[in-house]
Amino acid sequence: MNSINDIFRDFAPDYLHRFGETMPAQHKKVIEAMVDCRTEVNGSLVYRCERCGRDHLLHRGCGNRHCPGCQHHRNRRWMEKQLERQLPGHHFMLTFTVPEPLRDFIRSHQRSAYAALFAASSQAIKVLATNPRFNEGDLPGFFGVLHTWGRMLQYHPHIHYVVPGGMLACQTGQWHPTAPQFYLPVAALSKIFRAKFRDRMHQDGLLNQIPAEVWKCDWNVNSQAVGCPEAAIKYLTPYVFQVAISNTRIVKVEDGKVFFRYKKSGSNRPRTMALDALEFIRRFLQHVLPTGFMKVRYYGFLNPNSKVPLEKVRTLVELAYGFVLNEPKMDKKTMPSFLCPHCKGELVYCYAILPHRQWAGGPSG
Repeated sequence: MNSINDIFRDFAPDYLHRFGETMPAQHKKVIEAMVDCRTEVNGSLVYRCERCGRDHLLHRGCGNRHCPGCQHHRNRRWMEKQLERQLPGHHFMLTFTVPEPLRDFIRSHQRSAYAALFAASSQAIKVLATNPRFNEGDLPGFFGVLHTWGRMLQYHPHIHYVVPGGMLACQTGQWHPTAPQFYLPVAALSKIFRAKFRDRMHQDGLLNQIPAEVWKCDWNVNSQAVGCPEAAIKYLTPYVFQVAISNTRIVKVEDGKVFFRYKKSGSNRPRTMALDALEFIRRFLQHVLPTGFMKVRYYGFLNPNSKVPLEKVRTLVELAYGFVLNEPKMDKKTMPSFLCPHCKGELVYCYAILPHRQWAGGPSG
């Protein structure tokens, strides 16, 4: 039993018995989805082997965006799309992190606080990016991904932005690149980020619930030059349609404890952590997003609704650098074929069984 879904099937009943009356409804929905994933509850698909003629029954997944077993192909499609959209030239990854004393408040007010994190951090970038001291352009473009967990599943909300190194001047139609190793001063970004978040909390009527010490400490903003954006996009991909931890990190479940692999920041040495199964479920569920909340957002000329088409920006960037962008190198894999476990023949889809209906023939043995 090494899958997260199996852990939920075995230990979620006890978790619900202990905490069900006080836990958010969204957490209950995630538990139900993960317990029922790949079972007859969600319906099934019937495939037939072209070689030996045997029928095979495959139960459908839950499709919940927090289920690690249902998001792999969505992750890959998103990555390929972003790689196709990437611009030539150098890029940066900006990371906005909140102080630790603020984390409990954010966890208790996720919808308002997450929206405020996006608004405050994106506005901080826009304010400084369009300052003539740093660039002659007036339209930056970037996209951000909300990330709420640390390596040991602890609650650690922050936002990663991938930013092309330059800005568009709308009136002149020119691309103004930044220096390859410098985008914006992080100290100034930190101050604006903090002030914008405070304004948003005041606007939402939540300012009096935040510890005063939060406004007296520095808010960490990191800017890293990444050159080609491919590495940054591949780094962010697992966080887009996945939550907290993947099945590949689970080592074993033994004596009511979940053992999983992790690495400390700045170290490549793999380590193993053991958590009580109920604590593992609690840590996993604290990263469940509010219903309908968008954890990936696009701004400026990268926004799909931008008045300036991305292809026009691409052309201006190429003219500024004096070269034409080569097609991004992508390992485009086709969807693997389903093979018969008996003769290795290819399985062909026949029909679907609706949820809760029984298949008279039963699955092949």
